[in-house]
Amino acid sequence: MTDDREVRRVRALFLSDVHLGMKPTRVKQLIEFLRLHDAETIYLVGDILDGWRLAKAWHWPEDYNILAQILLDKATAGTRVIYLPGNHDEFLREYLGTYFGEIELVDRTIHTSATGRTYLVIHGDQFDVVVMNAKWLAHVGDWAYNFALRVNIAINWVRRRLGLQYWSLSAWAKQKVKNAVSVIGRFEEALVHEAKESGVHGVICGHIHFADMHDRLGIHYINTGDWVESCTAVAENHDGEFELIKWTEMVVGEPRRAKIRRPVTE
Repeated sequence: MTDDREVRRVRALFLSDVHLGMKPTRVKQLIEFLRLHDAETIYLVGDILDGWRLAKAWHWPEDYNILAQILLDKATAGTRVIYLPGNHDEFLREYLGTYFGEIELVDRTIHTSATGRTYLVIHGDQFDVVVMNAKWLAHVGDWAYNFALRVNIAINWVRRRLGLQYWSLSAWAKQKVKNAVSVIGRFEEALVHEAKESGVHGVICGHIHFADMHDRLGIHYINTGDWVESCTAVAENHDGEFELIKWTEMVVGEPRRAKIRRPVTE
């Protein structure tokens, strides 16, 4: 990929789960993505920082500073940047309602699309039973996820030598293990219920590192995925349509975009 490609302008961008502080994270890809995308509003939908990891071992390479500066520059230039802390950067919840530079910190917000449809935007950990009621178990899950990422490094070292694309062990497990699929389903149901209670047309969240967009439950459910492995984000175009962007899937040097799934009509 070269740096002379045209910058794409969209109405809004939603991204989450960058986990700065966790060593296996795709920060270079996110820097590239943000340099090639401008938006009127950028929503940082939680777990941008990984306070759990940083508290155990400080890891802050120069790429992190570059990423932070890109976001601050966009905010200074007029982009509205809204940061909604998650469970890994929950320490920022002490500062809700304040600004860091030009970046606004809120717990949840309502996004109104170009067509007038409303979306609850929230990280989603507030509706994760494990996180809310058994935080020690959430830390065990975090350890297991990091272990899977380390195993994945070795697997993908071999795959690169064979000319194969990146493969995610954790994503495969989520899709194949019955209990993991059940947990994802219950999470979606909880977020959809909250959206219905809030009187909105849809919900946009992160947290579970599983990008998806559907209206199976009667509400337009959108999950932004993550930038630890999948490198996914959600964009709202100027016509009000949402799309799930899978940045690492390339076609002739350009990102392949997932098929747009239209929200349910009233």
